[in-house]
Amino acid sequence: MYPFTNYRDALNRQANTLVQDLEKAINGEYSAIECYARLANLAPHQKAREQILEIREDEIKHYQQFVQVYRGLTGMPPQPKIIEGCPSVYVKGLEFALEDEQKTVDFYMEIADAAKDPFIIEVFRRAAADEQNHAVWFLYYFSKAK
Repeated sequence: MYPFTNYRDALNRQANTLVQDLEKAINGEYSAIECYARLANLAPHQKAREQILEIREDEIKHYQQFVQVYRGLTGMPPQPKIIEGCPSVYVKGLEFALEDEQKTVDFYMEIADAAKDPFIIEVFRRAAADEQNHAVWFLYYFSKAK
C-alpha cells in the first residue's frame, strides 16, 4: 500500500505558517516604526536623527508591503500591536535596534526561503537586505556613541 499524502492539508499548513509569520513581521515593523521615532528624538545630532528617520521610512514601507501580502492571503486587514518595548536611553536604543535588525534579517530570509510565491519571496528578500543595512547604520552610531 502507498502512503496517502493529503496535499491540501500540507498547503493549508504552509499557508497558516506564512500568515503567522506575517503577523509577527507586521507587529515587528509596527513596533520598530514607533521605536525609531522615539530613537530619532533622542539622537544627539541632526545627521543621526535624519538617518534613523530614513530607516523608519524603510520600516513603514515594509509594514505596508507586509499588510498587502497579509490582505491578499487572508482577505482581512491585520490587527497590528506593539510587541517590543523601546529603550528610552539613546545608546541602549541603538543596541536594541542593532540586535533586533540582525535577528529580523534571519527571520525574513527564512520566510523568503519557505515561500512559494515570487512576489512574497522578493518582498522578504528585499526587506532582509534593508534590515541588514539598518543594522550597519545602528552599529555605526552605537560605536560612535560608546
